[in-house]
Amino acid sequence: MLELSNGQIGGWISSFLLPLFRISSLLMVMPIFGTQLVPTRVRLYLALAITVVIVPTLPPMPEVDALNLRSLLLIAQEVLIGAMFGFMLQLFFHVYTVIGQILSIQMGIGFAAMVDPANGISVPVLGQLLTMLTTLLFLAMNGHLVVFEVITESFVTLPVGSGMLVGHYWELVGKLSWVLGAGLLISLPVVTALLVVNLAFGVMTRAAPQLNIFSVGFPLTLTFGLVVVWIGMADTLNQYQNLSSVALAMLRDLAQAR
Repeated sequence: MLELSNGQIGGWISSFLLPLFRISSLLMVMPIFGTQLVPTRVRLYLALAITVVIVPTLPPMPEVDALNLRSLLLIAQEVLIGAMFGFMLQLFFHVYTVIGQILSIQMGIGFAAMVDPANGISVPVLGQLLTMLTTLLFLAMNGHLVVFEVITESFVTLPVGSGMLVGHYWELVGKLSWVLGAGLLISLPVVTALLVVNLAFGVMTRAAPQLNIFSVGFPLTLTFGLVVVWIGMADTLNQYQNLSSVALAMLRDLAQAR
């Protein structure tokens, strides 16, 4: 009969299960892998595979008892760290959702929504298009590999049991307004162009009150907005590179990685 002591079980927890909780919580929250399109079982298998690969390269883990309050606190800490990394990436992807919301409202197609299969909510079609484009660029440029590199380095920069730097995290939380700011900045050319069109229609209505501006203005605003968005797609790659650099830099700051 196999007998295991508390020390052996605690060693397994500290050497394997604690990194597993940090990695699995990241995969459960981060975009692409943490969506409803990826089954939970697949995410768990992926977390196990990543943990098995990186455990031999990690620094020594603190020894804890299997049934101890300290082990529960360490598990909660690891889950919180991984969830915060995933939340940071979610903010980066939601920048384009905000852009889609702003442009849809300005173009008058805010009612044109569809169910997002990844999150299970209704989003504007334009926002869904931008989100799909961001996902493809993120995978094509190996952004997921950078995330796995950062989470691996975090075990060195933020060792298990070292405590969380709450002040450092709150400082980063204060910088999260860049999400809305970035969305407004990218959508500013289209919003400005549509504002000029609406001002022109306002002048036309003032000059000729008998003109039914709603029947003429709506299709023209919609068509002009789509044309401006199509023209702005030419600079999507540069905008994505700038935003992704900022997002990954903030992720490294969160992990205190190099």
